[in-house]
Amino acid sequence: MTFIPYDDRDGWIWMDGEFKPWRDAKVHVLTHGLHYGSSIFEGERAYDGHIFESLRHTQRLFRSAEILGMKPAFTIDDIESAKAEAMARNGFENCYIRPVMWRGSEMMGVSAQQTSIRAAVAVWEWGNYFADKMSGIRMTHAKWRRPDPRTAPSEAKAAGLYMICTDSKHAAEAEGYADALMLDWRGHVAEATGANIFFVQDGAIHTPVPDCFLNGITRQTVIRLARDKGYEVVERTIMPDELSQFAECFITGTAAEVTPVKEIAGIHYQPGRVCEDMVTTYDALVRGKPV
Repeated sequence: MTFIPYDDRDGWIWMDGEFKPWRDAKVHVLTHGLHYGSSIFEGERAYDGHIFESLRHTQRLFRSAEILGMKPAFTIDDIESAKAEAMARNGFENCYIRPVMWRGSEMMGVSAQQTSIRAAVAVWEWGNYFADKMSGIRMTHAKWRRPDPRTAPSEAKAAGLYMICTDSKHAAEAEGYADALMLDWRGHVAEATGANIFFVQDGAIHTPVPDCFLNGITRQTVIRLARDKGYEVVERTIMPDELSQFAECFITGTAAEVTPVKEIAGIHYQPGRVCEDMVTTYDALVRGKPV
């Protein structure tokens, strides 16, 4: 597979209020966000020219800024406009959208009270995160756990929180798996490295309570869709020793959309009626079709 580096592409990126040629959208090596993880972002998808839940994503971006004490120079409307224009300038109707904010380079140290809050919006074409979804993906267990929310800003979509996700996913891929299941600091089932997780038992859908990890917008959407279709959805504590009791499993996220799981570290699932229903219903919703 040939990968095109993200810093060497044609197109336009909105940065600090203006559009710059893709290759010119740069930051200095002594940027605070690079050294101290003072960065927040969103991941969004557009289908046929429409960004799914665009406003909710932008509102969450600004909520993350508030949690991390950032005071952006731009408004929610500014970011909404930048996303739409970035798609138009780059000629994309089906694409991934990445708004990001970070502390600039005016100060270097733990304290960065006088740094500017920089902002950018980039868009690029991106297909299925996992190919052939209904065949299901294989997962293993992550070596890192989601931390106590008293030790990290778990309600923010902050770049620093993803360090353990990247490390866990790399370790999983090295062993031939597609992803890893993360527990929380208490030993409860939490999520995948970049997606929320659901299980099916006797026709009911079970999912962990998001009390120390991000309550994903796709997660909330799928819960609503499932309940509208008559499924019982149970948000509760799920323990690792319960994993073998479930019949089906799937993960949800902007990138993953709805993706069935066929294995978690030797425990096998059969993607079935509920998985297929959620995959097709979510796909119809984001594409503006009847659900």
